[in-house]
Amino acid sequence: MLVDVGDTRLHVEERGAGDLALIALHGGPGLDHTMFGAWLDPLCDDGVRLLLVDERAQGRSEPAASETWTLEQHARDVDALATALGLERYVVLGHSFGAFIALQHAVDFSGRPAGTIVSSGIPSERFLADVEEQLEAFEPVELREQVQASWAREAGAQTAAEVGALLADQLPFHFADPRDPRIDEMRAAMAGAVYAADVLRAGATEGYGHIALEDRLGDVRHPVLVLAGRHDRTCSIPAAEAIAGGIPDARLVVFERSGHMAFVEEPDAYRDAVRRFLARV
Repeated sequence: MLVDVGDTRLHVEERGAGDLALIALHGGPGLDHTMFGAWLDPLCDDGVRLLLVDERAQGRSEPAASETWTLEQHARDVDALATALGLERYVVLGHSFGAFIALQHAVDFSGRPAGTIVSSGIPSERFLADVEEQLEAFEPVELREQVQASWAREAGAQTAAEVGALLADQLPFHFADPRDPRIDEMRAAMAGAVYAADVLRAGATEGYGHIALEDRLGDVRHPVLVLAGRHDRTCSIPAAEAIAGGIPDARLVVFERSGHMAFVEEPDAYRDAVRRFLARV
């Protein structure tokens, strides 16, 4: 379904039914919710109303002016979506870039959601520097060169097919084991994605905007769950600890065998952590 959030409409796929809605925000930019949905589906068996969102101007959502592709606007979209759907109680779960949005929403709309789950995405000034440092140390060399080349080509991506190929090339960097056979599972799940080349190019050339929220974390007045993989090359454990430590009611769960894709690498443990948090709120 398409949901009006003011200046555009977001595509939302609804699965399951229940009193508590889980708004799921995908990674990216340039992706859609297919990267996430299959691994969250089992939560519907527990009475969760799962709302898989294609973020602004991405996936099957309608176009929106490029000057509105900001974290602040993405956060406003989440609030507008909850209002449009009449959600009385909801939790926001964001992964990677979606986690940036989820935390921005938690800061800007503190107390509106029943809870926020920040998964493998910690917005901080150190973010890009940490990623570059990890890439320099990434092995094997042929995969490091593959990832470096794909990132270099992001700024010139013109078609959805190009974006899909680039993101598929980057997946080994996001797993604790770059030869993990589950990488192929994720590539298969992403084969049906609707990619947004213009959004990916904007992220590659203009960045994410101001993403440091550390000085506002104390304003968050609802429960927050921070999820991180021990071997995540884009979201360090110290960064996750700093975010969790700055929020009055936050808990950090670390997946010891995972990288950036804990929901694929340790799916049962990931869903159990989400279930426990949902039961609490």
